[in-house]
Amino acid sequence: MLVSRSTDKQPTLEETRQLEKLQALIERAVANGKISKQEMEDIKRAICADGKVTVEELELYRILVTDRIVAGDVEYEF
Repeated sequence: MLVSRSTDKQPTLEETRQLEKLQALIERAVANGKISKQEMEDIKRAICADGKVTVEELELYRILVTDRIVAGDVEYEF
């Protein structure tokens, strides 16, 4: 899996759209304060869909999922 870092270039319109879709998917998944195993799989699948993982996607996941789970705002349901 390729992890790419967009250092000094602006994200393309398509990359911006993908990030917005990912953000919407994550926000729907955690809206009830819980995230299921299936929702986690859906998020991971969306991140890897284009065959590369960007730093921006990982950062978005960290902020909207991981940090919220650590803070106790979202509960991971197995």
